[in-house]
Amino acid sequence: MSVLEEGQIQIHTENIFPIIKKAVYSDHEIFLRELVSNAVDAINKRRMVSIAGDCLEGEEGNINIIINREKHTLTFSDNGIGMTTDEIKKYINQVAFSSAEEFLEKYKKNEDGFIGHFGLGFYSSFMVSSNVEIITKSAKPNSTPVKWSCDGSPNFKITEIEKEDIGTDVILYLMEEEYEYIEPTRIKTLISKYCDFMPIKIHLDNDQINKMNPPWRKSSNELEDKDYIELYKYLYPFQGDPLLWVHLNTDYPYNLQGILYFPRITGRSDWENGEIKLFCNQVFVSDSIKEVVPRYLLPLKGVLDSTDIPLNVSRSALQTDRRVRSIGNFVAKKIAGKLKLLKEENPKKYAEIWDSISPFIKIGAMEDEKFAEQVENIILFSTKLDANKKDEKDLIISNDKFYTTINSYLSRLKQDSDKRIIYCTDEISQKNALNLWTNQGAEVLMTEAVVDTQFIPWLESRNNELKFVRVDSEINSELEEDNKELLDKDGESGSDHLRNIIKDALNDEKITIKVQSIEGDNAPPSMILLPEQMRRINDIGALMEQRLPGLPDHHVFVVNKKHVLVEGLQKLKGSALVINSSGDTSETENLSKEIAIHLYDMAKLSVGGLEPNEIAGFQTRNSDLMGKLMKKVI
Repeated sequence: MSVLEEGQIQIHTENIFPIIKKAVYSDHEIFLRELVSNAVDAINKRRMVSIAGDCLEGEEGNINIIINREKHTLTFSDNGIGMTTDEIKKYINQVAFSSAEEFLEKYKKNEDGFIGHFGLGFYSSFMVSSNVEIITKSAKPNSTPVKWSCDGSPNFKITEIEKEDIGTDVILYLMEEEYEYIEPTRIKTLISKYCDFMPIKIHLDNDQINKMNPPWRKSSNELEDKDYIELYKYLYPFQGDPLLWVHLNTDYPYNLQGILYFPRITGRSDWENGEIKLFCNQVFVSDSIKEVVPRYLLPLKGVLDSTDIPLNVSRSALQTDRRVRSIGNFVAKKIAGKLKLLKEENPKKYAEIWDSISPFIKIGAMEDEKFAEQVENIILFSTKLDANKKDEKDLIISNDKFYTTINSYLSRLKQDSDKRIIYCTDEISQKNALNLWTNQGAEVLMTEAVVDTQFIPWLESRNNELKFVRVDSEINSELEEDNKELLDKDGESGSDHLRNIIKDALNDEKITIKVQSIEGDNAPPSMILLPEQMRRINDIGALMEQRLPGLPDHHVFVVNKKHVLVEGLQKLKGSALVINSSGDTSETENLSKEIAIHLYDMAKLSVGGLEPNEIAGFQTRNSDLMGKLMKKVI
């Protein structure tokens, strides 16, 4: 065996970043992706060059990974175009050049068939190997097979050898700490992660281990629903079926294919890094693509495949530029178009999935003006409304719930309305207030999602005529009785006396006490109102201090003087007598004070205003009060 040449590998730092062993790639496992990608490129090159008549035509492309446990070697064998001695010197020894780039200059037909830089990607093998050999035979006529070897230093050796088959074998002599890569399960896992959808068959010791044929590279007309669902379950096992999906396919002004899925939102959804898998020519690159898609679309799942997304030298990270932002805008536009089409063609299905997709849409609208313009007419709210209005044609019914848009809601308001939108954020804690509105025929929007606390002010800022009023911020004026009360000799009415009773009992100047006659069979004896702007200021303060909003110190306590309990309180107070000269009050007057406090406690309890440490005191006071009332009855 004659030695043809010995020398030193040339690293051209003026053309690329310095290639330093183990420094370019963050993960050692990347070597497998790079070597398989190189093999795919070699097979595609042979196919194209043979069409041009410049090399021998080969059989069906094939990549075989061979494990040798005794020698601790891992071999990547392909039947691609191979390399001549001169090409070895140029593409391996001079790592500044890219064989893919030069090749495309000569055979410019379809750039999408080539993955990247053979010389640079090949050197990732030294992250796991103490020695690497290349045994190759070019498909060009009359080529001599050669063997290249290197121990990881700048020194290499090229020798002539015997090799019958055209193609390339890359043999890695693994370092001891990297022996995990001779385990078949490890190789299969990495192939599944990085190379599963490559267009060439990949074998491990003669068994095919990749799926091939990525659905996103096909036309949507070629796929059925089951094909989309099958891909989703393969990529994201044990996560159920997707809600819907969007098939992306464009070649201008950039090349982009993909399938994006709307998952069912859970508390584990990733709003920071995302779960969309980025591919480049069917090679997995990253599952963190926050630089590509807008933040509000990060919880989507699926695949984006593009050769026009700029990657760093190791293809492990994205580089943001104008193209990346343009691709993100394109994806957002396609998502909006899909949602608009679904609402138009199948409004019931749209309403069924609304609760799951609404966070995407609402956050997207607030963060992206263009997206907001596209989706503003398809934003839904569930609504509570009078039975006489449930046949309105613009309502969407799904799972016994009614959904409406803002414009549809406004169209059902009375003509003299000031575009005031009544809404409820918690059907349980705001139940009393909600019932007062709905019992009078008012339509109430349900805004129980966390994002709605920010979305409602945003809607108001876009339309100055809109005014959102929460059910517990005021009482429907139609419920208030306007009958004038008689005044006593001191110029005070019964309501004034009742207000004084409550005020003396609570002894808190921060509480505004109102006495009103509230109509309705189920009207509560008392309730707490939180004026809209005051409550919003309190919520913002809580958000800034990273605490739960709680009940603001300043609030309105409304007492319903038409309720039997309040009527009894007035009568009880009227019968209270001073029993001695020291000014001590009677047991009856003390009892009226306890009832007043009980009314306030119950109102606080209904809005979640009692802190955990106040619950025990409330229980004690409640038991004592019931006991005193029982004594009067028995």
